[in-house]
Amino acid sequence: MTCTLILTRHAKSAWDTSAPSDHARPLNKRGRASAKALGDWLRDIDQLPGQVLSSSSQRTRETYQLMDLFAPAVFTERLFHASPEIIFEVLKQAEHPRTMILCHNPGIAAFAHAIVSHPPDHSRFDDYPTGATLIARFDIDRWSDLTWGSGKVVDFIVPRELLGA
Repeated sequence: MTCTLILTRHAKSAWDTSAPSDHARPLNKRGRASAKALGDWLRDIDQLPGQVLSSSSQRTRETYQLMDLFAPAVFTERLFHASPEIIFEVLKQAEHPRTMILCHNPGIAAFAHAIVSHPPDHSRFDDYPTGATLIARFDIDRWSDLTWGSGKVVDFIVPRELLGA
């Protein structure tokens, strides 16, 4: 059996906002379009998650909603600006074999590098821009068996490639 991780950084957020905190910042127009495009892409390649584990921030909640995934989501403070180690701990508790983690940089980029055996040949993998999405497979029966560096990259994309921008 295998487990599949869909690792998505939230879509582009608005900086010109009256949000009272970083946690409350919403998506901007480009971010909303990117989130919709990412959801369409996951449907097109038949890689919809069975569960979503997400940061509780406004921009991750909006990204999830606009992706229209039809998967139950758990929003947690633990994934708000989480370190790679925290992301790893959260993923090890996942219950569905196809799980999406939705969170923030810099933790998500460092986690992406550490969880796969070989990075994809993509110019944007290192900086993991907003909306970047990695799909990786793991030869494990359950997430509790997850180990560092064991993922095999299936795909990696950034919204700019989907929007033609």
